[in-house]
Amino acid sequence: MTESRPALVVHLATGGEPLVFALEPETDLVEFQKRLRLQLEHGSVDAVKTKEGTTVFVHYGKVAAAYVEDLQRKGKVFGLH
Repeated sequence: MTESRPALVVHLATGGEPLVFALEPETDLVEFQKRLRLQLEHGSVDAVKTKEGTTVFVHYGKVAAAYVEDLQRKGKVFGLH
């Protein structure tokens, strides 16, 4: 069985292509998705740790939709090894 590659997919309210951030493997996805729901409801800013070890700050007040996707089944994505 192949290893999953979870990523945060963010669709900005202004449109355009979605932003895709590969999440670090140690991320607790259940807890992350609970926190994601709250961030979207309140339009807050949250720090997201990426697979590459960087931290991205997302202002959910400017986001139309955000969700966690398994990129293993999506194919090649920029920045994913």
